Amino acid sequence: MQLFFEDYLDHLETLHGELHKALAATPEERLDWSPAPDVNSIAVLVAHVAGAERFWAADVIREQGTDRVRQQEFETQGLTAAELAQGLDDALAAVREAVAGLDESDLTRVVTEPVRGREFTIGWCLLHALEHTAVHTGHAQLMVQTS
Repeated sequence: MQLFFEDYLDHLETLHGELHKALAATPEERLDWSPAPDVNSIAVLVAHVAGAERFWAADVIREQGTDRVRQQEFETQGLTAAELAQGLDDALAAVREAVAGLDESDLTRVVTEPVRGREFTIGWCLLHALEHTAVHTGHAQLMVQTS
């Protein structure tokens, strides 16, 4: 695997580690807690991150189609920390699988996002997924501080 992809996965794994810490620091009964209306709980944030990573990695980059129902991620409730952590681990495995067969020349290859038919480069998809995970990791960290 080329260094770019090793670095990419290392950064994504670091963010996942922070999400795992947020799950571990949150009592099970507080995983679904939200500090205000229209603010996502840690459970929702983690489910959404996992769904989005699988979407961009498997559905878009690997062009496998999609069975994602994005709205369901925002309705997540009643899952344990272990179940949420497993979802994160499964998403990371999907990303690892997606980048395993890539090389740097693939970063400029255009793929079609299957929900709206928009076209993006693989590089854009990877950066977007990383940025998205980072933003929601920060949200989860704030939730731990306020819960």
